[in-house]
Amino acid sequence: MLSLIEQLDKGVLWRSAGGIHPPELKTLSNGSHIAKVSAVQPLLLALPQVGDNATLMVSVGDRVRKGQCLTTGSGIHYLPVHAPVSGTVTAIGQRPSNHASALPVLTLELTSDGADEWVELQSADPEAADTKTLLGKIRDAGIAGMGGAAFPSHIKLNPVSEIQLLIINGVECEPYITADDRLMREYADGIFDGIRIMERLLQPERIVIAIEDNKPEAAEAMEQALKRSKLSPGRARVTVIPTKYPSGGEKQLIQILTGQEVPSGGIPAQLGIVVHNVGTAYAVAEAVIQGKPLIERVVTVTGQGVGRPGNYWAPIGIQISDLLHQCQFKATQVQSVIQGGPMMGYTLPQLDVPLLKGSNCILVPTTDELGPDLDEKACIRCGECAQACPALLLPQQLFWHAKAGEYDKAESFNLRDCIECGCCSYVCPSDIPLVEYYRVAKAALRQDAEEKRQAERAKVRFEARLQRLEEEKQAREAKAREAAEKRQAAMTGQEKDAVAEALARIQAKKVAQATEDQSKAATDTNTVADPKAKVAEAIARAKAKKAAQAGLGNETPEQNDAAAPSETGDDTKSRVAAAVARAKAKKAAQAGLGNEAPVQNEAAAQSETGDDTKAKVAAAVARAKAKKAAQAAGASGSDAVQEQAPAQTEADNQGADAKAARVAAAIAKAKAKKAADDAGEKPQAAQVDAQTSHEPSQEASSEPSKEASAELKADEPESAADAKAARVAAAIAKAKAKKAAASSESPESAGEPKAVQEVLSAIAQPQAGQALSAEEQKKQRIAAAVAKAKANKAARQQED
Repeated sequence: MLSLIEQLDKGVLWRSAGGIHPPELKTLSNGSHIAKVSAVQPLLLALPQVGDNATLMVSVGDRVRKGQCLTTGSGIHYLPVHAPVSGTVTAIGQRPSNHASALPVLTLELTSDGADEWVELQSADPEAADTKTLLGKIRDAGIAGMGGAAFPSHIKLNPVSEIQLLIINGVECEPYITADDRLMREYADGIFDGIRIMERLLQPERIVIAIEDNKPEAAEAMEQALKRSKLSPGRARVTVIPTKYPSGGEKQLIQILTGQEVPSGGIPAQLGIVVHNVGTAYAVAEAVIQGKPLIERVVTVTGQGVGRPGNYWAPIGIQISDLLHQCQFKATQVQSVIQGGPMMGYTLPQLDVPLLKGSNCILVPTTDELGPDLDEKACIRCGECAQACPALLLPQQLFWHAKAGEYDKAESFNLRDCIECGCCSYVCPSDIPLVEYYRVAKAALRQDAEEKRQAERAKVRFEARLQRLEEEKQAREAKAREAAEKRQAAMTGQEKDAVAEALARIQAKKVAQATEDQSKAATDTNTVADPKAKVAEAIARAKAKKAAQAGLGNETPEQNDAAAPSETGDDTKSRVAAAVARAKAKKAAQAGLGNEAPVQNEAAAQSETGDDTKAKVAAAVARAKAKKAAQAAGASGSDAVQEQAPAQTEADNQGADAKAARVAAAIAKAKAKKAADDAGEKPQAAQVDAQTSHEPSQEASSEPSKEASAELKADEPESAADAKAARVAAAIAKAKAKKAAASSESPESAGEPKAVQEVLSAIAQPQAGQALSAEEQKKQRIAAAVAKAKANKAARQQED
């Protein structure tokens, strides 16, 4: 297998991937010699590096000479800016840049005085000067890549690895551009002078000057200049390659000449190859041999929108509008003004922007040349863009991610390897401006990377500052310790004792101050906490009161229901006790009714009255118990509920107790009156009536007694028929009373407790199968009267 050098010597070529063949219109501008234009309007010199790694050395009002350096700086990427003409600095400020975005950039405005007074130039002998001197001359001249990339040339001429091949790029594959073509035709010897300087710096094994086969005149001129050059025989050759766009790309040209592919993200120097443009070689010769800085370049002004298309030596910084005016610009017929060629160029938003070092063409096409702008349509996934891509990328995926703003995903598809040649946009049937999407995505990625770099630099500066401050602190502390040791060594014994005492006083003062501060803090804390505790206590009381009210409202019915049976039970017991007492009294009265003296009857009446009194006492005790139970049940509630609920309960209990007491008293009085009637002791009955009527609490119960007396007087007959009628009436009255009690549910009509009813029934009704005596008939009449009185009273209460 042949080596790389052997393949180069034989002229072996390889086919590159992708590419297109757009129609060429080079004949518009390559038919005439390179002319020269001078600046009429003020020149605009962009200063993008000032502020980062460069400093402006002039100010407004300063006069400068042609070729004078206007900036100074450091850094490997620093490129100085020189004055293209002699004149005066009239303004420094932000102006629109020569870019599709027209973003503002710091710009110096220089007005020419027309004298073209040069600054003193410093030349060097390229054969005698060393590498450092040559690189310094190239750097100080501000030379950048003239093919359009504008990368600093001194960096590419000082690689870290050994270089085997130096390629001089004269392909110029854009359809309209002819600047390199005319430069090779007219300045071939100067180009080879620059190639000789590059050879000295790089020491390559071979040098290849590559030219497309559509430039036969340029190829012939370079062949003749090679023979006249000082290059070593056999080390350089002119190679003509087939015309194909974009064969002029750095990576594509390397693949055509060597068959090698530059790795993704890599540079040609990794393969031992360096590529420079023919315009760059000429600028290197001018800088080293004549000492001229890069202040002008050859630019192609072409297109059917200008009256004098051609190539011109134009000063760097001339306004595009001024340049077009001198080329007979036809504004009315122009579709747009493009910086660069139709494939890789961009439309200028405005024309008052400067010409840059990388501006090799100003294209002014008409609508007939490029056609109207077409609306973007949806991608149909035809795959034509992928077939035309010379970098073997996937433009379709790049477009989707770039349009969606997913720049990190676009980068994962090797977006940085895109050379922005425009082949994908050219073949796209949907008229999608794919390259514009890629440029936006690349700009966003560059901005992110720059922000990260700035953040990293800021971090480094911050850490360096912290380290510096720490070192200064340690130095001060060391100095203070040293001074203290010197003072201590120079002190006498008494002075040391005085110092010790002073230190002790200071320490004690600090301790006392700390204690006082702690006490004050504790006091402040207590002062702050005390109101908070009071507020919390008040809130707790309010919550407890509210909960008690809510609980009492919910529990009162249940508690009342629970207390009611208890109270009813106590009341029932008292009533049963009273009924039993009255039964015993009645039995005793019956036993001694016929033979006892009036005095004994009176005693019996008193005993009966005593039983009645016991019943009242029992009822009072039951009421007291009920009241006590009600107070105990309401003790956990609120004050308002304690004042209302027990009072209501007590009133209800008192009403029930009063009713029972009145009924018991009425029965007792009826019994006493009966006993008195049997014994013929009317005064004793009257005494019982009088005694009962004097009690205020039993005012309501006197009515049944009176009704019972009236019934006794009305029912004087003692026949068996009357007794039977009385029993029937009593039964009917009881039934009515029971029915009224069930319908009204009033306290008076609620009926007697079961135990009392049984006692009364035993008293009122005779035993079955027994004959009724006169005395028993009389008892029946009394019971009937009492029942009737109860029924009447219940009926009246129901009506009310």
